Amino acid sequence: MGYRGLRACVNDLERAGQLIRIEQKIDANLEAAEIQRRVYQAGGPAVFFANVKDCRFPMVSNLFGTLERTRYIFRDALQAVNHLVELKVDPSRFWKHPFRYRDVPFSLLHMLPRSRRTGPVMENQIRISDLPQLKSWPNDGGPFVTLPQVYTESPKRGGLMNSNLGMYRIQLDGNEYQPDQQIGMHYQIHRSIGVHHAEAIEKGEPLKVNIFVGGSPAMTLSAVMPLPEGLSELTFAGALSKRAIRMVKNKKGLPIYADADFCITGWIDPEKLLPEGPFGDHLGYYSLAHPFPVMNVEAVYHRNDAIWPFTVVGRPPQEDTAFGAIIHEITGPAIPSVIPGVQQVNAVDAAGVHPLLLAIGSERYTPYDQERKPQEILTNANAILGQGQLSLAKYLMIVAREDRPELDAEEIEEFLSHLLERIDWKRDLHFQTCTTIDTLDYSGTGFNTGSKVVMAAAGPVKRKLLTEIPADCSLPEGFSRPKLCRPGIVAVKAPAYQEQNHDLRRFSAELPSSHSLNQFPLIVIVDDSEFTAASLNNFLWTVFTRSNPASDIDGIDAFTENKHWGCRGALVIDARIKPWHAPPLIEDPEITRRVDQLGAPGGPLHGII
Repeated sequence: MGYRGLRACVNDLERAGQLIRIEQKIDANLEAAEIQRRVYQAGGPAVFFANVKDCRFPMVSNLFGTLERTRYIFRDALQAVNHLVELKVDPSRFWKHPFRYRDVPFSLLHMLPRSRRTGPVMENQIRISDLPQLKSWPNDGGPFVTLPQVYTESPKRGGLMNSNLGMYRIQLDGNEYQPDQQIGMHYQIHRSIGVHHAEAIEKGEPLKVNIFVGGSPAMTLSAVMPLPEGLSELTFAGALSKRAIRMVKNKKGLPIYADADFCITGWIDPEKLLPEGPFGDHLGYYSLAHPFPVMNVEAVYHRNDAIWPFTVVGRPPQEDTAFGAIIHEITGPAIPSVIPGVQQVNAVDAAGVHPLLLAIGSERYTPYDQERKPQEILTNANAILGQGQLSLAKYLMIVAREDRPELDAEEIEEFLSHLLERIDWKRDLHFQTCTTIDTLDYSGTGFNTGSKVVMAAAGPVKRKLLTEIPADCSLPEGFSRPKLCRPGIVAVKAPAYQEQNHDLRRFSAELPSSHSLNQFPLIVIVDDSEFTAASLNNFLWTVFTRSNPASDIDGIDAFTENKHWGCRGALVIDARIKPWHAPPLIEDPEITRRVDQLGAPGGPLHGII
């Protein structure tokens, strides 16, 4: 059976040798987070912090640190959930193979939440300041909840089946918040909680909110699942835990998750905003302080054996990479039914997830007597950019399945080579300007504002990708150190970006069509070409988190025709750090030394980090 609560999961992982305990005192201020990052990078176990400085509650991290451990946690239910997804794609499969889907009726029984008069989470009441004050990065604006399950219901319809459970970051203290009375909530306008917030504004009433922490791991995963609007995450959590989610009736507010370790109850003033942040985020930079909704705290509950789970985000990969992997494993087969014609989508984790999407679609529009070119896959691209969180993408690279049926969008290097071999920069670039991008992405023209580009490739191979830098490689003044990133891709060191900078245009204009670098379809100008070329992850992170397509793309022999922009030579992307970009995340050296000692001989992390 699935776990009823977090304590059962922790005990099971410890018995299975997949969790270690640290008994010595650990500070939730920076130290716990650095331990988590180091253990995750080493592929280590979950970590139980038994003795947290100035806090009565133990903490646990890295529960989902590997895909294998995540599968282990949900081992009892994953097959049944996958079967539910298969039937979503094609319901007729049930009648063709009824024995295969014999577990589905039992999953359906667990999907409906059940009401209770009370539950373990209601056993004790405390203050916000009694909770673990986790701070992950030196310049964070205060302590944050990093694995929250934020529960709201539609103010218009109400009820468990009209609810949303989402993972939106929570700031517990700092800035202008009144201690123990107010906390910050950061969520993006397209999220379901934003819909509920808009309904509350329309009705002129506060938005009631409950924040659950802990409980069944199924609730944590459900909070990040990209479920269709109108489908309650509580139903998915019930199927994934093989137990109906128990919700306590609350006369004063929303129902409370009975088996949570902690619950913060309160309400959001629909018109009041206060600065939230900074916060070291999943793009590898700080998201800065901006006005966001404020939650007025009414009560804080916890169960007797409460454990505080947490994660740390930063430059990927981090623990949330495993979240993405298991989500893809569960929902990937449903992509063709959700977006007809699309075979596969990969939100590239190393590029910060939202900045870069790779997709494979169908290209069936071209008559047999003509060369295949992007047509149907452009329709696919528009559908992708209109789909939930996928709409945040800046770069969407899409190719035709018919050109190479075995191509896998998860194999990033092969995908890039496939696209660069076939793409025609004169025809196959399609921009959307003055539009929304990820709120956490500071490469655009303003907060939540930037551009998108679709790069579409279909048809036969047009070029062979070079794998060596030509010897005769003189460059425009100020540019130097060309380095091969990947086949067909070169990074060039450029002067540091200055305001009113025209280096991108100058480089593209001064590099003649006959230049040897023009044999490469893609050139990126960067601050550090050696770093960019050192690994695929470095290339992906540098290029796609530091560029805004509309302003940072140029090309050799560029032109505009009928409002369509293209280039006859190499495409050039300016991926330098700009003055308005947020600062990258850097550890505190003193904390790093302390964690090094934990990994020394005799330390609790020796042999792990």
